[in-house]
Amino acid sequence: MNKKVLIVGGVAGGASCAARLRRLDEEAEIIIFERGEHVSYANCGLPYRVGGEIESRDALLVLKTEFLRDRFKADVRLLSEVVSIDRKKKRVTVKELQSGRTYEESYDTLVLATGSSPLRPDIPGITSPRVATLWTVEDAECIRAMIEQKSIESAVVVGGGFIGLETAENLHAAGVKVTLIEALDQVMTPLDFEMAQLLHERIRDAGVELILGDAVSSFRDEAGGVLLELKSGKSVGAQLAILSIGVRPNCELARGAGLKVNERGGVVTDAAQRTSDPCVFAVGDVTEVEEFVMKGRAMIPLAVPANKQGRVAADNIAGVGARYGGTQGTSIARVFGLAAAATGMNEKKLQKLGLEKGRDYESLIIAQKSHAGYYPGWTPLTLKLVFSLKDRRILGAQAVGGGADKRIDTISAAMRFGASVGDLKELEFAYAPPFSSAKDPVNMAGYVAENLLAGLVRFCPWNEMERNPEALLIEVREERELAAYKAPGALHIPLGKLRERLGELEKYRGGEIIILCAIGARAYTAARILAQHGFENVSVYPGGAVLYRAVHHRARRG
Repeated sequence: MNKKVLIVGGVAGGASCAARLRRLDEEAEIIIFERGEHVSYANCGLPYRVGGEIESRDALLVLKTEFLRDRFKADVRLLSEVVSIDRKKKRVTVKELQSGRTYEESYDTLVLATGSSPLRPDIPGITSPRVATLWTVEDAECIRAMIEQKSIESAVVVGGGFIGLETAENLHAAGVKVTLIEALDQVMTPLDFEMAQLLHERIRDAGVELILGDAVSSFRDEAGGVLLELKSGKSVGAQLAILSIGVRPNCELARGAGLKVNERGGVVTDAAQRTSDPCVFAVGDVTEVEEFVMKGRAMIPLAVPANKQGRVAADNIAGVGARYGGTQGTSIARVFGLAAAATGMNEKKLQKLGLEKGRDYESLIIAQKSHAGYYPGWTPLTLKLVFSLKDRRILGAQAVGGGADKRIDTISAAMRFGASVGDLKELEFAYAPPFSSAKDPVNMAGYVAENLLAGLVRFCPWNEMERNPEALLIEVREERELAAYKAPGALHIPLGKLRERLGELEKYRGGEIIILCAIGARAYTAARILAQHGFENVSVYPGGAVLYRAVHHRARRG
């Protein structure tokens, strides 16, 4: 007797599960229920459709119904919502959304790929038609039409996560005046605070008003627009508000069936993607999975894990056997032309777990160039590495700037195979001037980690000048470099003049001295000179002038 598999939900996890299962089992009966109009679409591409960068609506439709039916012999039922599960009888109840008809369908195996939905908290006025979300193809088309018809010239984006940032960028590119509001003190939480400052600087330099540490308390319709009252008392008006404040798992079906879910509504699964019922699997945003680095439990709603989980579920349904190895949370976004990527744990997460910097883990920040500096067109790259002091295992990394994708992908792969920071300097990269440097930034991170562990260099915290205003900051760049930016209050001694001007620093002997240069290489050399002349409290400012300028950009603006 042929196996009957019902898949609830399409998009990434459900569609990949169906395609893989058909390749493994030609005789299985596969039925996909999707309550929307499209069985699989690229929701990550929606902001780029809003801005017109993706010109065609159809380009967002990854797997069309006809494709799944013809190539994979899957029975795709659109606008069909599974409203309940009877696990004892192994049946589901389905509602056809157009006709209202309900019917039952039996199963041998059930796969839940119900995904997630955008949060719409209980805020006064949030039901206004001028308060939108960007979650479906239809959402994107509606906003795109408003832009093309010139009925929207100003917008407020609420939320500084991936979709919020990409939406703000694309609205701005389409000529819309944009305000971005984030309740936390930074955008893009996979980044640590200081790395996010690079994005804050770029957003504000683009002319977008960025409001941090403030939340919406109410929405109120006005003539031709909506007024947002913030908890600080500030008001922001626009013609449209777009919510992007996070997602919640669509767990109602699983919870109603008595499947085990966590306190956030995530369906608990094992490494085979099985739920607490061995005949029911779950994949994608709705699931709780293992976090790869620290082996805890986590909910990480990303497309790549969802696709992998769909494949793992299909393998196990077909009897092949497979295990999902956990999610690193590797992610990237383009923020006003600046790439920002991360993988694994950041310092905030480690500290929430009770780990302490300098005792349990260490971190470093380096500034590099996207490719050889003598070849035209390079852009700055800031790379942060977090690693264990116990076994020197890489715990996570963050990168902002040119070539961020390449470097984070490399480090993510190294982490997956248990690499230590020392292994990074051994990696061999393809090199030509347009693509990289003879010492790739990933190699450089390994070298710097080696120096740090050997006690040859010490980095100060990014906010050390605020924490210790008595510290002496020395700029060792050349005079011509300071024309673009000079750290306020810094003593300027070019590196080539440092040895002959050591006498000027005698009065600072015993005090804290911080060295700053463009990317850190000259600062390291300067710190080694001072250390070998008896100066004990010398540190290098991490990330060079690029990071220093970014974390102090608000002060520059007054």
